[in-house]
This record gives sequence, structure tokens and C-alpha cells, in this order.
Amino acid sequence: MTFSLIGRCEKTNMVGVAISSSSISVASRCPWVRAGVGAASTQNVTDPSLGKLMLDYLEKGLEVTEVIDKIIKQEKNIEYRQLLLIDNKGNTSQHTGSKILGISGLEKGSNCLAAGNMLKSEMVPKAMVDNFNNNPNVHLAERLLLALKAGLDEGGEEGPVHSAGIKVADNTLWPLVDLRIDWLESKPIEELYKLWKAFEPQMKDYKTRALNPSESPSYGVPGDL
Repeated sequence: MTFSLIGRCEKTNMVGVAISSSSISVASRCPWVRAGVGAASTQNVTDPSLGKLMLDYLEKGLEVTEVIDKIIKQEKNIEYRQLLLIDNKGNTSQHTGSKILGISGLEKGSNCLAAGNMLKSEMVPKAMVDNFNNNPNVHLAERLLLALKAGLDEGGEEGPVHSAGIKVADNTLWPLVDLRIDWLESKPIEELYKLWKAFEPQMKDYKTRALNPSESPSYGVPGDL
């Protein structure tokens, strides 16, 4: 049903999530990021509230393992959930419940964690982690998307994926990157990567427009004088 990777950039301290699924609009429910705090994914039979809850607990000072342990103890239906969590120092923790669908997999790497369910192969997460760790010199969004593609190339889900998304937090209250493909019959990861390459040249401009409009470049649209 879903495979994803959460990661942190060692150079910029950005955190992010890349995710894909056979379900519609996976990025509207599963990936969560918060600048200076961490990134999370809540997947399988998804409870979106757990993404926010994981980051809330991190922000209150709990360690990643304490966050996951606390949620396991207090939340109902936790056996249906798959949770991934990384903090702004690169520490990771996860939970894979006993009622996860199909073949599940998990792999931990340096400053990253990958997992999935209903997979073609349990090696999918390892392919994502290996790719992520082999690309330390590109933007975090690019690293995450390349890793997601590597997971697809390793087999991805048992069936076709139809949606994909990416979120990256830098140092503002809103995500620096928040892109998604909600539904395509085929190749949503490929289309998400195209969307990222279109957005990348404008990414810094949108941040400047929010923080310091007087220094922002021309909008380049009809009516902009």
C-alpha cells in the first residue's frame, strides 16, 4: 500500500519525507515535517493524527524512541499502523504493527529510515536507504526523490502505485517543498520528479517573497509592472 523514506540533510539540517502508494492522495495523509523538530510518516492503515502527534512529542523534548513507545502504549489500533520518525539530529525510530498488510520491510541508514508495506520485495527499503546515502551532495528533496525511485526500481509495491508526494522543512513554519501527485494511472513518481525539477528553480524566490518581499524578484506574470 505504501513505501516511504524519511531523511535529514547533514549539511543544511533540513528534514523531509518522500512517499508513494497505490492509494489516492497519499501525501495528504501520511508525510509530516516541522522545521527544527523532525519528520514523520504514518502509513499502512493510516491515522493521520499520529504524524502531528509524533512531531508534537518531539518538540516537547522527548527522544525519538520515547515518542514511539509513548504512542504504542496510548493509541488504539496501533497494531495496524506503521510509523517512521526522525529528529533534527538524524536519530530515528519506528513501529511496524502486527497487522501490517502484505510484505513489509524496514531499513535504517545514516540520517534516514525507510519502510513499506504490501511490497513486491522486503528489499525495497534497503534500496531506498542505499540510494539516499550514496547522494549526499544534492538537495535533500532530490535525494529523497531519487531514493523513492530506487525503491520503485527494486519492485515497489506488489501492485501499481498511483500517488506520490514529498515534503521538506528548512527553517520556516511552512515546508520549503510540499509537492504531490494525487492520482495517476501510472508513473506518479516520475511525474513528481518532473514537478520538483520545475519547482526547484523558483523555490528560493517563494521563500524570499514570504520573508522579504522588497527583495523578491519579478513575479513574471501578466500585470506585474
